[in-house]
Order: sequence, then structure tokens, then C-alpha cells
Amino acid sequence: MAPPVFRFAPSPNGLLHLGHAYSALLNVDRARETGGRLLLRIEDIDVTRCRPEYETAIYEDLAWLGIAWETPVRRQSEHLADYHAALEKLVALGLVYHAFESRAEIARLVAEREVDAAWPRDPDGAPLYPGNGKSLSADERARLIQSGMPYALRLDMATACRRAATLAWHELGEGPDGECGMVPARPEAWGDVILARKETPTSYHLSVVVDDALQGVSEIVRGQDLFHATSVHRLLQVLLGLPAPAYRHHPLIRDDGGRKLSKSTGSTGLRELRNAGATPASIRRLVGLD
Repeated sequence: MAPPVFRFAPSPNGLLHLGHAYSALLNVDRARETGGRLLLRIEDIDVTRCRPEYETAIYEDLAWLGIAWETPVRRQSEHLADYHAALEKLVALGLVYHAFESRAEIARLVAEREVDAAWPRDPDGAPLYPGNGKSLSADERARLIQSGMPYALRLDMATACRRAATLAWHELGEGPDGECGMVPARPEAWGDVILARKETPTSYHLSVVVDDALQGVSEIVRGQDLFHATSVHRLLQVLLGLPAPAYRHHPLIRDDGGRKLSKSTGSTGLRELRNAGATPASIRRLVGLD
């Protein structure tokens, strides 16, 4: 029987903080407990925010923590053909359509609809897609593409859910409300999610399920902020004929105000803590892994 495979998959769009350390160390501990393998994946699809110096810092900070990983490291930007092939499978199934509304136009459409009643939102709080991309004629769609109009490629969620039928995943950790065991997946709560954009050939949802399958990841250890997104991932796994890993969602490390740590809010980074005298052992204690 093959050993279990784990992965830590940060994005090089900022310095790692305690939350990243917690997730990375949990993966290390699980790999050690089970005799498994640990992979490192660099999720660098967002070319506007990802920078080489942050990728270098990831390697340095993880090595300082005493974490070792298998090589070569998979960098998503080097595997765009894999994501394109998966997207084409979904296109061939008739599950993908072009949507041409800008973010500003979507916000305006939502505001118009909320004059009468609240517009539905996904588990992260973002409004569901309110546009008419799915109803455009083939001629109109072709005209807009030919004109150079930016677009998003969206999953026809209702059709996809009918094709996939009942979905669930094996939760070894727990969700925000204590969910564990076999958890029903509800991808319809996310609406017609984006799978790619004209200028970005894949989305997080698409690339992560493709990567996990190609790398043979058997147990995914990650934060509870991605618990509900697992519904979309299970749907894509079924549609693409990919294996279903087990999931272990862990609580988030939060700041003194109860907010989850974030690169975008300048949460204290591992580099800063190290410069202030922290040690790998003290980091483990800070995240509750003494």
C-alpha cells in the first residue's frame, strides 16, 4: 500500500505568518505520524501579486522551521497546460460558459436586485453571479470575444450538480460548526463559480483539484476557511473523474481581535518573529503544537 501523501501549498504573494506555520507543521506532523510523504506546491497563478522574492522567502522560512519536502517543487505557473486540459473537458461536457460583465457591472446588477430583496451570497459572503452570460446566443458571444471584451469562464452550476448527483467528502478534522465524518457537499451555494478568465487560464478551484490529483495527494490538511470550498472541489473531482482525497480542516490562528491572520492585513510574519528572537520551538508553542 502506497504511503499517504500530504502537501503544503502557499501562494508567494506575501510573507508567511503564524497561520501558515501552523498549517505547514500540521502537515509535517501528519506525514510523520503516518509514514507519509510531504510535498510543497507553489500556487503562483496570480501574476499580479506573486513575486519571486516571496517564493524565496517561503523556502527560507520553512527550512528555518525544520521542514523538509520532496523535490522538485510543483509551481502552478509551469503547468498551465494541465489546467487547460481539465477546462476543455468541462467545456466538452457543456458545463462552461462565457460571462462578460466586469466586477463593477456585477456590483451594479446586485445593487439593482437588492432594491426589492437581499441577493443571495456564497459562503464567503460574495454575491452570486447575477449576469446573463448563460443566456447569450452563440453569435453574440462570438461577437463579444472577437471584439476583445474581457470575460470569465463560469461553471454552469445547476447543470453540473444534476450531472454529479449526490456529493459528500470524508472530513477527518472538523468544520466551523463541528462537522466531521461524511459531510454532504453543497456546491450550489457558490453559484456559477469562475473557472478561468481571459487573462488568467485557471482559477484556484480548478487548479487545486487538478494538482492534488496529479500529485497523488491523499489527505489535504488546510484551514477551516476553505471548508465550504470543498463542496466545489468535490464537484469538480467528480466531473473530471479525479480521485477523492480525505480532508482535515483545522481551526485558524487568529489575532487579538479574533480575525484570522492575513497577508493583506499585515499580520506578523515568521521573518519578523525570527528577527525578534523566536525559535522553531517557540513557534510551535505559539500555534499550540508544543
